[in-house]
Amino acid sequence: MERVIKSGLGWRIGWNPAAPEFKGLVGTDDWAIELTEAELNDFCRLLTQLAETMRQIATELMDEEKIACEAESDFMWIEVEGYPHAYSLRFILKTGRCAEGKWDDSAVSGLLQACEMLKVF
Repeated sequence: MERVIKSGLGWRIGWNPAAPEFKGLVGTDDWAIELTEAELNDFCRLLTQLAETMRQIATELMDEEKIACEAESDFMWIEVEGYPHAYSLRFILKTGRCAEGKWDDSAVSGLLQACEMLKVF
């Protein structure tokens, strides 16, 4: 598999299996950070879990009600905040490089879809 970069309005994500250490990349049009394979896997796993949580909780909330949900691993902390159908995403990388990033609600659904398809070949 060759290097893959997927991008959309306000997001980008990449995978380079040939890279020696930092095989993944996440970011926006304005910033990006390279991630190890384990960090990228955790990012996608946690984002998918939070998206599923937002889908499940949608029936419990009133239309105008916002919510914040978070998930954490050894590598990072992730939070989604907003409405079940439109929420922002924030993460803090907890390993050696210690970085933080954020995506607006308009970018998250595209980023989520790309996460789910990134390593499919």
